[in-house]
Amino acid sequence: MIIVQISDIHAAPNNDNLSRLESILTWLDCIDVKVLVITGDLIDDDWTEGYEQISALLKNKNYAILILPGNSDHPALMRAVIKSPYWHDDVEPLHFAADFDAVRLIGLDTTLSDSAAGGLTEHLPWLEKSLSAEGPATSIVFMHHHIFPSGIPTLDQIMCRDAAKLEACLRTHPRKPVALSSGHVHRPVAGIFSGIPAYICGSVCPANPVWFGSEKVPPVTDSSSFMLHCFTDGTLVSHFINF
Repeated sequence: MIIVQISDIHAAPNNDNLSRLESILTWLDCIDVKVLVITGDLIDDDWTEGYEQISALLKNKNYAILILPGNSDHPALMRAVIKSPYWHDDVEPLHFAADFDAVRLIGLDTTLSDSAAGGLTEHLPWLEKSLSAEGPATSIVFMHHHIFPSGIPTLDQIMCRDAAKLEACLRTHPRKPVALSSGHVHRPVAGIFSGIPAYICGSVCPANPVWFGSEKVPPVTDSSSFMLHCFTDGTLVSHFINF
């Protein structure tokens, strides 16, 4: 089963990010996608038409589409325009938990109304329940904000604020996810979190530099990227795809 993850479109009237998204979606028509997960930051500056155009691009795709908000999104507008059937409730937060064959895909809405950073303390009971609920024991957890430091100072200042509480929750949970995957950094990154493989998906919009706080900022040479999570016979293999 192929699960595609796209993140950080940041569509706006003055950029070509919707064209980048369209090119990626066209490429995906060549493979057998089961689920598309979009991990936030679909638009910039409350550009409602961006949600409408993204919704139009996703219309009539033959795979399930799960969507999380990011810090640049407007959740109420997103819900009103896109109308995803997978959100867990009719009100915020926009979590999801959906089973596909032998794997459960869980989405945690980590957005905070007053900050570009993320938070999830109040959502941990819901996560624990979703991990434990009857159904597939294998799960992948998605979110927008990254939970392990990327090393890029400006972005780590606005990462998930309470990642340590998530780590404590997962450390002793009897049904740990097989992977955790976020966005937000605009760079593909891999790490380990609470003993679990953890990823940061690259972005549809232009990448950020690999800058670790030095006086000089390295030039950006990366293309847009996304992820393919391939789950077969109980094994998960994740690919970073440059585009």
